[in-house]
Amino acid sequence: MTETRSEQVLRVDAYPTHEVGGYRVRAGKPFPFGANVVPGGVSFSVFSDQATSMTLVIFKRGEPEPMAELEFPEEFRTGSVFAMTVFGLDHENIEYGYRADGPYDPVTGHRFDARQVLSDPYARLIAGRDVWGVEPDRSRGYQYRSRVCLQDFDWGDDTPLGIPAEDLVVYETHVRGFTRHPSSQVTAPGTFAGLREKIPYLKELGINCIELLPVFEFDESDNPRTNPETGEQLFDYWGYNTVSFFAPKAGYAATGRYGMQGDEFRTLIKDLHAAGIEVILDVVFNHTAEGNEQGPTISFKGLDNATYYMLTPEGYYFNFSGTGNTVNCNHPVVRNYVLDCLRHWVADYHIDGFRFDLAAILGRALDGTPLPNPPLLELLAYDPVLRHTKLIAEAWDAGGLYEVGNFPAYGRWAEWNGKYRDTVRSFLKGDPGVTGELATRIAGSPDLYATRGTAASVNFLTAHDGFTLADLVSYNDKHNEANGENNNDGANDNNSWNCGAEGPTDDPEINALRTRQMKNALAILFTSQGIPMLLAGDEVARTQQGNNNTYCQDNELSWFDWDQVDDNAELLRFTRGMIEFRKHHRELRSTAHPTGQVREHLGLPDISWHGERAWQPDWSAESRLLAVARCGTGDDDVVYVAMNAHWESHDLELPALPGGRSWHLFADTGAEAPYDIRTPGAEQELDNAGKYLIGPRSVVILVGRANASDDLDTP
Repeated sequence: MTETRSEQVLRVDAYPTHEVGGYRVRAGKPFPFGANVVPGGVSFSVFSDQATSMTLVIFKRGEPEPMAELEFPEEFRTGSVFAMTVFGLDHENIEYGYRADGPYDPVTGHRFDARQVLSDPYARLIAGRDVWGVEPDRSRGYQYRSRVCLQDFDWGDDTPLGIPAEDLVVYETHVRGFTRHPSSQVTAPGTFAGLREKIPYLKELGINCIELLPVFEFDESDNPRTNPETGEQLFDYWGYNTVSFFAPKAGYAATGRYGMQGDEFRTLIKDLHAAGIEVILDVVFNHTAEGNEQGPTISFKGLDNATYYMLTPEGYYFNFSGTGNTVNCNHPVVRNYVLDCLRHWVADYHIDGFRFDLAAILGRALDGTPLPNPPLLELLAYDPVLRHTKLIAEAWDAGGLYEVGNFPAYGRWAEWNGKYRDTVRSFLKGDPGVTGELATRIAGSPDLYATRGTAASVNFLTAHDGFTLADLVSYNDKHNEANGENNNDGANDNNSWNCGAEGPTDDPEINALRTRQMKNALAILFTSQGIPMLLAGDEVARTQQGNNNTYCQDNELSWFDWDQVDDNAELLRFTRGMIEFRKHHRELRSTAHPTGQVREHLGLPDISWHGERAWQPDWSAESRLLAVARCGTGDDDVVYVAMNAHWESHDLELPALPGGRSWHLFADTGAEAPYDIRTPGAEQELDNAGKYLIGPRSVVILVGRANASDDLDTP
């Protein structure tokens, strides 16, 4: 309910009590932190445990020099929080920061320097990098400028969608890269608005969840390297060096120069929700853009270095992130900061979930040792605001802590399943001794998630970090020379196979095999139990020319080439069909790990394993063939998936079906398009129901049902 003018007059806190630097002020409220519009002014609140004094620095928007500097009176300090309300500010046309004075003693962890103007850690908007790629003026002393943000967006009746985790089909993409290519033909390429124009494509593809690489404010120009092949400046393209955790990236907005990036992002989220698509953000709480001892002072270092970072006894930065510093996540103040940040994105942006980069760091103690019961992870799992928010961990870090299957989950956390990726890749390339572990992975990895269910496993074969699917079948080795690090960056253990030639080739047999291998990968991914994640562009064979670490490449190596939608229509059609098939068969989406229990209505177990002979799987080290049959409860169909990584064909004996059911062919990656995949529900009945010849390096998917007119289960 809006206050009337007379009601505002009655508010005691709308009146100043002091004058500082020519401005009328009064003591502010310690909470909430940040800059918040209040009757008649703006309340500023900032934490620093060891600062001896704090000064609010106010700029006219875009001006290099401050218009005012207001030191917080000592009586405006409550504990370790400085809070002051300043009256009469034109909050839409100012920028602000802080000067924190205190001891400079790096050995004890303190790096105070009152000469530095510091960004507000709680700033909801940041100015200074408003348009992507514009060379910044490094001579300006205050680069990343905090701004006041109004919370006046009209959400209408929008709420988070609450799609059950087991029904998700996740699509990982980069806001800029998705529409920056000239072929995208969107109005504002490389922006939230541009991505919004591609929502019809996402709906047609069939995904229902988009996972965005970091969208918190970062500095894309923060990369000193150049491309040794072209001499062009390289970028921090992925955005994993966060400058400000509460602020959306201005350079990702067509309206960023006007300070409207928040509303542009909210509009995208609202429209994605209207299309039935959830939004997950890739978040980076393991490190910041401030680096190590040689890095810049942007915010945390100058406000309270000893609180926000893990430090050695000598005052140096622990580097479990591989980027120079490590956030002190389990310090009580810092874990509350992380919680406040996530609450902000859920409440103010209606975000549906978060994927936590190098999440193993979130379970380390102040000295870096792993904790058996990490308070931050528990706090996030049980927080009432985040109660229905999806939490996904990248369950390892650069310090060697690998917790896939052992991440402290508290009944809430899912994980990127790196073991699924590695196993399926090895199987696809024909490695020996993999078949047994493949069975475990496609059944939801019960060895890892026995008490958590299949939805704890996010299954993926490719992600932003590594080869694309097309490169996985086209390169044996990484080719990262363009990154300016002498090809030393990026992973070396890619489990890839080039199918007979390194990189592009005119050999039709090799190209046909590569297409088949990509289809094999997609067929296995979308028939595995767990949450499938697809890397944007894999559905149209997007290539990075063998570069498996394009973190710095803001060019066609990283951008989605929309011409490939037509050029690789065959693979796109196959991908759409596999996603649709998954939606139609709930036995593929079961949250319970299969046990072999017999389904009484069919007389078949919930899962059964087969080889060339029905009911006789070959678990030997040299086996490269495995078939699995799944059946659900009620009148669900039986789904049979045969996976042949062998370079020879095999005659398959199919398991007999009860109750007058027969086998129908949905997909055979060894067949020529358009016979490689059918429409779900319109599968062709097999002429010889007891046998099927599976070709070399192929996947075959059969559906056992009474007839093609049976009602299909939909989510």
